[in-house]
Amino acid sequence: MRTTITLDEDVAEKLQTEMRRRRTTNFKETLNDVLRRGLLARRELAAAKPFKVRARRLGNKPGLNYDNVGELLEQLEGSSHK
Repeated sequence: MRTTITLDEDVAEKLQTEMRRRRTTNFKETLNDVLRRGLLARRELAAAKPFKVRARRLGNKPGLNYDNVGELLEQLEGSSHK
């Protein structure tokens, strides 16, 4: 398929960098390969299982005041925590 596209300047620069990295002057081949890889990665990302963070209670250590972070750091790490 033949079409005309207008590339943003930053995209054009990245394609030129990719062409230099590959040591090629074939713009069409580089553009097609980059588009293929990008579309495939997007599809794989959409199919990936979502990452979930599971919270758990850590509890409080006796004798530590969690209301003042600076004071807590001083108690845990000493005066050199800064």
